[in-house]
Amino acid sequence: MPQLCIVLDTNVLLSGTAYPGSIPGRIVSAWRGGSLEVVLSQYILDELQRVLPRLNHRLSWSSAEIRDFVDSLTFLADLVDPIHVSEPLLRDRADQPVLGTFLATNANYLVTGDKDLLMLSACYPIVTPAEFWRFHGG
Repeated sequence: MPQLCIVLDTNVLLSGTAYPGSIPGRIVSAWRGGSLEVVLSQYILDELQRVLPRLNHRLSWSSAEIRDFVDSLTFLADLVDPIHVSEPLLRDRADQPVLGTFLATNANYLVTGDKDLLMLSACYPIVTPAEFWRFHGG
């Protein structure tokens, strides 16, 4: 059976890292354990590196530890360049490269908690972490 391939949005990576027992944490753990193939872009990784310090009250990571963690994800994920997208239904322009990452792949799903991206679920296979886990989780 082919391995399931997904794009994880920054918010899922962030929640999964800070809260390993959460559903996003289980998804990240399944990926790190080799059960899922994850595709990311440098855009998503840069955004993750930028927002991870907001969870320092939870993680207590230094800047170097955050950088090393994000760098380690580049070895676990397949990296793609997002295709240029101009989806008129997306209110937040910052979401365009995330959708572009998904469209540049042959991934089965884009997993996100972003309400603006989730509004496109009728057009694209975009699901919440809870929906993904309900369909494919342990």
